[in-house]
Amino acid sequence: LELQESGPGLVKPSQTLILTCTVSGGPITTNYHSWGWIRQSPGKGLEWMGAITYSGGTYYNSSLKGRFTISRDNANNTLYLQMNSLKPEDTAVYYCAAGDTHYPIFISEYTYWGQGTQVTVSS
Repeated sequence: LELQESGPGLVKPSQTLILTCTVSGGPITTNYHSWGWIRQSPGKGLEWMGAITYSGGTYYNSSLKGRFTISRDNANNTLYLQMNSLKPEDTAVYYCAAGDTHYPIFISEYTYWGQGTQVTVSS
């Protein structure tokens, strides 16, 4: 299983950004995995943002206050992370990952990771 994130890299505060995660090696509708987005800000640890289950249900880290939406395109085996009202503190490396449980909220539950994509929020 391979995951590949992509995105524009540099955005301005208050803008909206959509990151893409292309999955190969297996369908994202498989019941073996749920799919999460995780980020790491400079000098900080990994932060779980949210996930989408194999059946399409979504759940999020409540501390992020609803500015993020996870979705997917089954036909193209692709996951998305939409981020609204971006702030400089959203600057981070963003990862998509496959979890081995139905509701993976802990970093340790994620087995397969993409290489990450840098997002910088700056005017």
